[in-house]
Amino acid sequence: MPRSVSVSQALNLLKPGMIVYAPGLAGESGLVVEALKKTPEAAAGVRFIGVWLPGYNRMDYAGLHPDARSTAFFVGPELRPSFAAGRVDYMPMSYYAAFGYLRDRETIDLAFLHVSPPGDDGRVSLGVANDFTPAILHKAAVTVAHVNPAMPRTNGTTIPFDDLDVVIEAPFPLAGADTAIDPAFAAIGGHLASLVPDGATLEVGVGRVQGVLSAFTDKRDLRFHTGAITDPVERLAAAGAISNREGAVTTGVAWGSEALYAFVRDDPRVRFAPVGWTHDIATLRAIDTFVAINAVIEVDLLGQANAEMIDGRQISSAGGITDFMRGARLSPGGFAVIALPAAAKGGTVSRIVPRLEPGTAVSVARADMELVITEHGVADLRGRSLDARAEALIAVAAPQFRTELRAAWRHRRAAM
Repeated sequence: MPRSVSVSQALNLLKPGMIVYAPGLAGESGLVVEALKKTPEAAAGVRFIGVWLPGYNRMDYAGLHPDARSTAFFVGPELRPSFAAGRVDYMPMSYYAAFGYLRDRETIDLAFLHVSPPGDDGRVSLGVANDFTPAILHKAAVTVAHVNPAMPRTNGTTIPFDDLDVVIEAPFPLAGADTAIDPAFAAIGGHLASLVPDGATLEVGVGRVQGVLSAFTDKRDLRFHTGAITDPVERLAAAGAISNREGAVTTGVAWGSEALYAFVRDDPRVRFAPVGWTHDIATLRAIDTFVAINAVIEVDLLGQANAEMIDGRQISSAGGITDFMRGARLSPGGFAVIALPAAAKGGTVSRIVPRLEPGTAVSVARADMELVITEHGVADLRGRSLDARAEALIAVAAPQFRTELRAAWRHRRAAM
């Protein structure tokens, strides 16, 4: 039987030199985070590792103590001070590669888990965060589980309660918030909906891009195979757009309101699975009419995209974009979409750009790009020449930038 302790007693298990796994998104325990903030000396000499998403997980584990470090797969605003100080080791990997790294290359001395109470079968559920934690379960020397009655039991990874080493049994509100619908992405969804047939299987990136789904309420028999779901997916289910078949929605995580968490609780339509399976190209290519929909920061006229840097500063990561885009291209009837508003900063900055600035990472190579959709239309780059691709991208740029983009392309083309 696991030992039951308070959260403060659990933090006493942390020792200098340890590598400690902490889950991301709603798998992160707010109870543990609050306790660490109150007792930052517990993090001295500890290296934390996890997949924490900017804007969702706001804890800077490396910032807890001058002698703490972290290994991260995203760098957002919350991690910037520690990243600048050299205490964050950023790993620029796709989601599938990150899962393999955690599974095969890292030692885990202690793992924090966030789980449901045990069911009648004596097993706890990873609930709404099945993405990366399964990669380390087999090798964590010590497992410390926050057993939270707020964590819904879901159709996904379960663990025998008796296999846990230490448990913190305490209620705590589950992290999450409803996803507001961005008008630009709603307009993009209108263009996209005309391309997606009933019965398609969708992947949609996390964040504002999920607003495209507001245009899909009249669809029928949709399925999802995606890294994360938010409230727009629950609203599609309520509208009858999602198939009622078992396993119609496959995801790694859920992040949202109480309505979303009630939807995924033991619902046979929803299954949770680890990134090592959801993002595997062998899994994706076997799905008919798989449509991958993701957002980036900017696309240049060669058709390559930046999803992770602004003004040369690392602000995010490519995450699972390339995994899903390549899988969609191999899917029978499938295709990959990059969705982005045509302009930023109140229409003063074009997000279709002549070229990516020197020093900017290429998150999506031009050979991987298929469809680019803005609120101004669809640029289908498949089977098009270099010049035709540039013309198609200019046609979906914000109108106030098209003349200068054409001039910039003529200049760049002449130098090739």
